[in-house]
Amino acid sequence: MKNKEKNFMSAVVYINNDEKIVKKFLKQLNNVLTENFEKYEIICVNDCSSDNSYNEIKEWQMQENLQNANITIVNMSFYQGKELSMNAGVDLAIGDFVLEFDSIIIDYNMNKIMEVYQKALEGFDIVNASPNDKKRKTSAFFYKLFNTFSGNQYKLNTETFRIISRRAINRINSMNKTIPYRKAIYSNCGLKMTTIVYKSELKSKNRLNKSQRRERRETAIDALILFTDISYKFCITMALIMIMATIVVATYTIIIFFSSNPIRGWTTTMLFLSFGFFGIFAILTIIIKYLSIIVNLIFKKSKYIIESIEKIN
Repeated sequence: MKNKEKNFMSAVVYINNDEKIVKKFLKQLNNVLTENFEKYEIICVNDCSSDNSYNEIKEWQMQENLQNANITIVNMSFYQGKELSMNAGVDLAIGDFVLEFDSIIIDYNMNKIMEVYQKALEGFDIVNASPNDKKRKTSAFFYKLFNTFSGNQYKLNTETFRIISRRAINRINSMNKTIPYRKAIYSNCGLKMTTIVYKSELKSKNRLNKSQRRERRETAIDALILFTDISYKFCITMALIMIMATIVVATYTIIIFFSSNPIRGWTTTMLFLSFGFFGIFAILTIIIKYLSIIVNLIFKKSKYIIESIEKIN
């Protein structure tokens, strides 16, 4: 008989309107975990799916042989996005290691899961699996901005799943009560992290729906403000430009005052005022965004809202 791993493995799976592929994914995931681990659990986080995803999970559970597994279905009360939903799943996980599946689109050989796990056993607390396919222009632009202005030791990239050690989870929980962007926190936790790049086996992937696009856009903006100094540098640059423009206009005004009729400076003054107000409002916009994020992180009492939790042994 094959010697199975003694470590308890938790797999947290994000599901949102995935009725067509959820059963196939869970079946393949369970096969890998059954073959390689003595004890494991699968936590399905159903982010208020409007399709038949929940029933597909239940149907898979009744059909599958799950002798060594604990299956949990976390039903979110309403759509709360990938970050909060995955936080809810990871908080419930009890494994020595936790697999996070942000997407259940399989564009890799499922044996890649064990490759990521073996890499973690080499001393890495966080191991990411990243496809080598070409990113969307918006994603590429975001990661370029983030990696340029964050100053992190580890560069962020598009990932399909990752494994996290229990030590990393404990470290992250001690650092942050609310985790707005997990990948940024992971790269900043001070523990060893690495990425395994694989060749994607899919030429095209499912498009994001409207809610998912909006969530990704808001998360990207929050991450850039919270975890990089891009807004600080923008404010400083705008302030310096405005100071220099003020000096130039003041010098020009003095010259006009002594050399000719001051009315001639009217156009320049109006242009300066327009530019100055633009800079002021740009800075105020960033300050307001900062304040809104701080209020949400500090004063928002509920990190996420769960409708029900079903334990299936």
